[in-house]
Amino acid sequence: MTGDEQFPAHIDPTVPSVARMYDYYLGGKDSFPADREAAEQVIALGRELGSDIRESAAANRAFLIRGVRHLARSGVRQFLDLGTGLPTQDNVHQVAQRVTPEAKVVYSDNDPIVLTHARALLADNPSTVIVDADVREPEAILEAAAGHLDFTRPVAVVIAAVLHFLHDDAEVARIIEALRRPLVPGSYLMISHGYAEPGRTDHRKAEQVRGIYRSSTAGMLAWRDRESLLGWFAGLDVLDPGVVPVQRWRNEDDPYDWTGLARGGVLGGVARVP
Repeated sequence: MTGDEQFPAHIDPTVPSVARMYDYYLGGKDSFPADREAAEQVIALGRELGSDIRESAAANRAFLIRGVRHLARSGVRQFLDLGTGLPTQDNVHQVAQRVTPEAKVVYSDNDPIVLTHARALLADNPSTVIVDADVREPEAILEAAAGHLDFTRPVAVVIAAVLHFLHDDAEVARIIEALRRPLVPGSYLMISHGYAEPGRTDHRKAEQVRGIYRSSTAGMLAWRDRESLLGWFAGLDVLDPGVVPVQRWRNEDDPYDWTGLARGGVLGGVARVP
């Protein structure tokens, strides 16, 4: 995107969007100057905190791809991806449908540019749709998804790098509970979430990072620990190797050393409904 573009009335290009910032971390081009400025500030602060934000984004994306591929190979034919973000390479539907062409996918997001790009990308893919919905309204997401997915059969719910934009732990627990409620045995819950190594974080700089996100469309950033994710998976069968930094989730053949994630990054895990 360039500064010469005409912006739709419902988009304020001066407010950084977390979807466009994430796209920028991944090397994408769908961002405005405000997004790139905020992203560069986060990248610089992350470097001072000992965590490479670009590596975090890349590691999270790779986790998403490996996880979806594993679930598709395990027989899952329906996916619900919350807070999907801007389309890039190897989106959930592309990964799943390479394994099983009949896979159905529902994306949900409420960012206007995400919706526009996704609808254009999916115009010729009747097995995949996107719904305009806020992650804070899981019941509305499930109702919209039910028009495309059959919840009497297994569904994989994917929530990748979204929940750390919600500060209230009780609200996050409510969202997870609502999303788990309709899942039948054989369904899966896949979550990734930002974290920082306990006792190794410069709290002043971490607060500066939060300040940048407070001025974004998210309005908040919260790091949580492994115990938080395990709590969301309570009662489910967590797949090996459990809740771990995403670059370590079933990634034994990766030659990359991920040294930029020594002090933090993204935790992830996948669990099956028994």
